[in-house]
Amino acid sequence: MKKLIIKSLVYFVLLLLVLEIIVRIFHLAKDNPIRFIDAHNVEKWKPNQEGYSVTGNRKQNVAKYHINKSGFNSYREFAPAKDKIEIALVGDSFVEGFHQDYNNSIGKKIETELNDAVEVYEYGYAGYDFADQLHLIEAYKEDFNLIDKVYIYLKFKDDLKRDEYKVSYARMQLETPLNKALREVKLLVYTQNIGFLDSAKSLMGKVLSFGKLKKSKKGKEEKQNKNELYISNFNNLVEKYNYNKDKFVLFFEGGDEVPNEFLSFLNENKFKYINLSQAFEKSKFPVTLIYDKHWNNHGRDIVAQEIASYHKQNQ
Repeated sequence: MKKLIIKSLVYFVLLLLVLEIIVRIFHLAKDNPIRFIDAHNVEKWKPNQEGYSVTGNRKQNVAKYHINKSGFNSYREFAPAKDKIEIALVGDSFVEGFHQDYNNSIGKKIETELNDAVEVYEYGYAGYDFADQLHLIEAYKEDFNLIDKVYIYLKFKDDLKRDEYKVSYARMQLETPLNKALREVKLLVYTQNIGFLDSAKSLMGKVLSFGKLKKSKKGKEEKQNKNELYISNFNNLVEKYNYNKDKFVLFFEGGDEVPNEFLSFLNENKFKYINLSQAFEKSKFPVTLIYDKHWNNHGRDIVAQEIASYHKQNQ
């Protein structure tokens, strides 16, 4: 019995080693760039990194990323100047574009739509909300003062849950020595990415929470409607950061994602915005990835066309 157990453990370890080799040979697991918080308290990627972002359990989407000197995924460096025309895209993972090769990004598509008459700088980082975005613009105001137009991607339901900026140290926990070491095990990264470990995590969470009293959180969201709270947060942030209505343009997916109250608020207070919903609805083809809600190449084409069209009409 003892020999059987020992043999089983040896075979199990050998199996894991073989699977690790397979994952590495066929590059099934994504590369994870290193993140950091700079001197301006802006969270972003460590500059000058390259790798491949892999999505799906059968390499359904593979895209190369390139982190420039400014710490963002882009094929160009950011060098705004008075004698050039520049556009900035500010947003979360949709702008960051790890689902698309960095040299075929939304920014590159916009430049093509505008006949390469402008330079597009993509300040995208997964997890950014509206507070992150406005803090970023304020932190690099010397650069943004030189940029001619700033398009800010907004997800109403996700990006307006707070009315002030604070560093998200929870995300920075991913950069602890232990997590960095675990990321070197590509088999573990792969199984995590395809959701293989989700059930185990869920079970572990239930075990750890067993017997604990669930305390009801009576916060702002219970005292007032979520939509009202989010609009209030939006208003507080734009006032705090002196939001430039002439230079800044929001863009978002409307429809069910954005309540009429918010659209009315934007119109009444003369905020400029691009509502992508109508263009998406007209499309005869899917605009998102099959296994992911991020825009596919066709969706990114539409976003680029909408922004370029708006820019032409409002120069």
